[in-house]
Amino acid sequence: MNIDFNFTSDLMLILYALLLIVLIFQLYYIVFVYGKLARFKVESHQEIQHFPSTSVIICASNEEENLKCFLKSVLEQDYPHFEVIVVDDHSTDESRWILENLKQEYPHLRTVEIKEHIRLKHSKKFALTLGIKAAKYENLIMTDADCEPNSKFWLREMIAAYGEHTQIVLGYSPYFKERSFLNKLIRFETTHTAMSYLSYALKKDAYMGVGRNLSYLKSLFFSGKGFNAHMHIKSGDDDLFVNQNATSENVTIAIHPDAHIYSVPKKTWKSYYKQKARHSGASVIYKKKHQWMLATQLITAMLFYVLLIINVVLFPELGYIAIAFYLVRLICQLITFSNIYKKLAVKDLLIWLPILDLFFYFYIGINGLLNRRKKVKSWK
Repeated sequence: MNIDFNFTSDLMLILYALLLIVLIFQLYYIVFVYGKLARFKVESHQEIQHFPSTSVIICASNEEENLKCFLKSVLEQDYPHFEVIVVDDHSTDESRWILENLKQEYPHLRTVEIKEHIRLKHSKKFALTLGIKAAKYENLIMTDADCEPNSKFWLREMIAAYGEHTQIVLGYSPYFKERSFLNKLIRFETTHTAMSYLSYALKKDAYMGVGRNLSYLKSLFFSGKGFNAHMHIKSGDDDLFVNQNATSENVTIAIHPDAHIYSVPKKTWKSYYKQKARHSGASVIYKKKHQWMLATQLITAMLFYVLLIINVVLFPELGYIAIAFYLVRLICQLITFSNIYKKLAVKDLLIWLPILDLFFYFYIGINGLLNRRKKVKSWK
């Protein structure tokens, strides 16, 4: 009996010690990493008088409907001098004629057309490289055909974020809000991703950006040899480029509401799964320190929930301790995330935090594990 009692006591101490350790890791990320973004002061740059000429680059493949819906909002930006380059990647719909008609109305719209015979020899990185080569100006901004700026001052806010040593500006691109649990999960995942990469940029350790709203200098692209180091990976034109070229001094962020650019979310679980599978392939060649950082963040979050359940089931008489640990983490999240969610325009998700947080870590973790080495066949 004494042996059984000692074993149970030792097991209880070990499991609660492990729970405390992963809680400490989680509190570090919540308070000290994400806290950087929570405390970040968002300011408008409308008063700036001088803006450099800028090139906006959009890669599009069979995006007829999106070009009709969203391209005008980019072309009609309130900005002194800019061009919009749409790289038509072998579209078989009416994209070409829509672009030709728009060029009659908007002389600052230019197109680059990729022909059918080289269709199988490239990825989005190839299309984007052609757009960058065609760009007239040093300041580049990348976005997608299914994206709509939140205001006519999007370009101003993004370019105004450049400082003396800035070569990369990380923007933010939320998804349109819809009524479904999938939409809530997609928006939560997007917010969590943005919260992470923006916070680390503020910590002078930027590791990724999102191509729906990303700016960098043309000279940086060519001095860093473009996408050559990871051209064999279909995805990663955004996060791998930033991971490869970011330094402690050359990255800033732009998250004023006018700098947000909204995107169309996936409508089905299948399409969302495929999107996450495509994105997961790029992280395997992040810098090692960033791979470890992201892995630690994900694993400790998953372990927190697993150990929480195990402790409550095995030692129900001490369940109040496990619940106290859970509440400490949740309260810290609510305090920190409330400021961040306000800045990132997703305040409605805060009430869903307990459910989405649990679902998010296990869905993303399992998805990433299943697709980490899977070969991606297309960039869309």
